[in-house]
Amino acid sequence: QKAVDGLRIDAQCYMMLTDAYGVPIQTVDGFLRLPSPVVSSLCSDANPAGFLVNQATKCIRSVSVGKCGNIQAVSMLFYINSSILVNITVQSVVIQSLNGMRTLLNSKDVLRHPMILDEMCMNVVLGVSYHITYTDAGEIIEAAASFVLGAVNKEALSVQQSFEISFTQVNTKPVPLSGNPGYVAGLPVRAGFKPQRYPFPIASTNAYGQLTILQSTSNQDCLAAQGGRTPVLFGYNMISGCKLRVTAAVKCQPLTQALLDLLKGQSFPEYVASFGNSQAENVHDWVPIIHLQNSEQVKSPCQIPVSLEIEVKWTKYGSLVNPQARIVNVTLPSGRERTIPILSSVVFTDISSPAEPGYKAWPTINAKLPFDFFFPFV
Repeated sequence: QKAVDGLRIDAQCYMMLTDAYGVPIQTVDGFLRLPSPVVSSLCSDANPAGFLVNQATKCIRSVSVGKCGNIQAVSMLFYINSSILVNITVQSVVIQSLNGMRTLLNSKDVLRHPMILDEMCMNVVLGVSYHITYTDAGEIIEAAASFVLGAVNKEALSVQQSFEISFTQVNTKPVPLSGNPGYVAGLPVRAGFKPQRYPFPIASTNAYGQLTILQSTSNQDCLAAQGGRTPVLFGYNMISGCKLRVTAAVKCQPLTQALLDLLKGQSFPEYVASFGNSQAENVHDWVPIIHLQNSEQVKSPCQIPVSLEIEVKWTKYGSLVNPQARIVNVTLPSGRERTIPILSSVVFTDISSPAEPGYKAWPTINAKLPFDFFFPFV
């Protein structure tokens, strides 16, 4: 890795994380560019990279081999030579041959300029991938760029370029997916919550952003089980529970709160990912968890929760050949007051409509013959 002098991102503009989502990443002379097609497929360099917005774009760049050394948009410097405040590190450079084979460049001199060789333009930028690291306060502390360079022959009039940008919060681990795109049976159901004024759901505070339920212990003691959680696995109906000894001196309200904390755990999520690979910024790929209450609970001053029954409804999405599992609804019906062990359960309900193959209608012949077509035979 090599840091390029003069490449710095303004880290002072993003201290309020909840207000900075989508704000262009500022530089001293403008903003960090992420070229993209606008009206046509041709690249436009006027598209700014937004803070916390993961993007991937592809566009066509017009090139001329005779002038490739003068075309800024095919040079590495064009994407890293901005007056910014945080050093950008060139993380990797990959060379792509004309037949599509790629080779990782190990040379320390990673900055390569376009040049003409054997009637071909070498070291043309075919792809740029930015990776930005930020703190929980919204401050950008590190930026890295990976490049794919290739050659363009004299017959080519244009080249396709691809651009990506991703963001990672410091001291956090990547969240494993549970399918691509649909859920895979046996993998955890992904969940998260949406803080106030935040534009999209974010991963839950548990280990990997998963929906969890109470974890049973060998002695079935609720006090011993407090804090223990187990992930909800897609497609697996689960049940867990424990026993709690309650004396007559225990008041209703404290007991109610203690049982809710036991059943839901800390920071119970508000949203569940529709697909196994749903990204946080795709708001429509997240399903809100609906809490249901009966009329008796609304009127009663105190209701002791004795169960948390999570119902996950899912459907098959996509083609008949390879349908993908998609969660469409999650509800939490509250249990009524009764004398039963404290329970947590998960039920998956397949609400897919029966699939029926479709057939095209037989073609019909609607031809009219002249009235004397068979003359003189008839």
